[in-house]
Amino acid sequence: MHDHVAPRPGPSGPWTALRGPATGSRSVRPSRPAAARGGASGGGRGGPPRGTVLGGLRTLHTRARRAWDRPLTAYYLILGGSLLIIVLGLVMVYSASQIKALQSGLAPTYFFRKQLLAAAIGALLLLMAARTPVRLLRALAYPLLAGTVFLLVLVQVPGIGETINGNTNWISLGGPFQAQPSEFAKLAVVLWGADLLARKHAKKLLTQWKHLLVPLVPVTFVLLGLIMVGGDMGTTVVLTAVLLGLLWVAGAPTRLFSGVIGVTAALAFLFIKTSANRMSRLACIGATDPGANDQCWQAVHGIYALANGGWFGAGLGASVEKWGELPEPHTDFIFAITGEELGLAGTLSVLALFAALGYAGIRVAGRTEDPFVRYAAGAVTTWITAQAVVNIGAVLGLLPIAGVPLPLFSYGGSALLPTMFAIGLLIAFARDEPGARAALAMRQPGVRWKTMRRRVKKRPSGER
Repeated sequence: MHDHVAPRPGPSGPWTALRGPATGSRSVRPSRPAAARGGASGGGRGGPPRGTVLGGLRTLHTRARRAWDRPLTAYYLILGGSLLIIVLGLVMVYSASQIKALQSGLAPTYFFRKQLLAAAIGALLLLMAARTPVRLLRALAYPLLAGTVFLLVLVQVPGIGETINGNTNWISLGGPFQAQPSEFAKLAVVLWGADLLARKHAKKLLTQWKHLLVPLVPVTFVLLGLIMVGGDMGTTVVLTAVLLGLLWVAGAPTRLFSGVIGVTAALAFLFIKTSANRMSRLACIGATDPGANDQCWQAVHGIYALANGGWFGAGLGASVEKWGELPEPHTDFIFAITGEELGLAGTLSVLALFAALGYAGIRVAGRTEDPFVRYAAGAVTTWITAQAVVNIGAVLGLLPIAGVPLPLFSYGGSALLPTMFAIGLLIAFARDEPGARAALAMRQPGVRWKTMRRRVKKRPSGER
């Protein structure tokens, strides 16, 4: 007779415990049939086989999720996305503005050179914002707010303020250069509002509705009033969106948030109802015909430009609408010229870049532990996203024409400079995400060998 080992007593059934009794021995899990493992090709537990289309999509989805969760994802999205928008905007400003410059008796590159100069100055501001400590940014908030209020008052002084296209919101800087203080009001509200809410958060005061509203809402309404005196409804809409974004990120209750929206909507209705020009713009939503006295001329020709572009556009520089048919082709309606020359593919690329920028800003605001960074990142993201929606919505005929430029894309140094500074803020905040600094340090030369990896000594040839 041969000796045999009696089976170890244990629970019955096909699945046994991974670890045996107190002796510490491990039992072996019985193998499952191939069908239970997802087939011979191995598609994971309960998933499709790897060789199929569904298996490939699942693998792609897993890799995409891992890429989105990396510490530097927001950093690269903000840096790369904003630079691509600026560069593509310079190309389109050059293409869209040549005919306008020639009709004005200027050199074909006149507007492009001014925009290129503004982009160069904006790059310096972006680098400065990306390197400025948060403490210094918070210290600059109040001087910037006071300076903006002073300039907005100065604009309304006769002989100093300039009127362009019916709006008195400009100050001449000498020669061909003007400044629009209302564009800097957005940045002032972002920094001042974020600092104010962060101070109240530290004192645990944001649970009281009066500390959420005062003095944030009254001061912002003063700025809105000064801007509306000059007739700039578009900037007022964007600045209102910044205010609502600050309240939302600060955790304002739904009832309080809805109340602020209601008051703002009532004031907006009052301003629109009392202005024939704004009422005519509202009537042009979805228009397909210029109408009486060509009041919807710009809106309709914006749609014509998009329709002419088709899938891939007529080609860079081949726009027809910019030859005097479409007003403001290089500023408010540059998105229409982009659609005509680059087609649906070009416009979708611009939309994708803004969507990536918005996602990255939301991620930065959601992951930080610093209240000031959270409020500022949320406000900047609201600013850029809301302004892009207002501009593109007007070009598509879905919203009234508000006269706001496409951020980082349209011609206009007064709009480009504060926006690039705000992008620098987002870059600085994204660099401070958990794990982002360590990941950036890993990519610097000479730091690779300081990691936990061991350096492998070179072996002689032929040695295994």
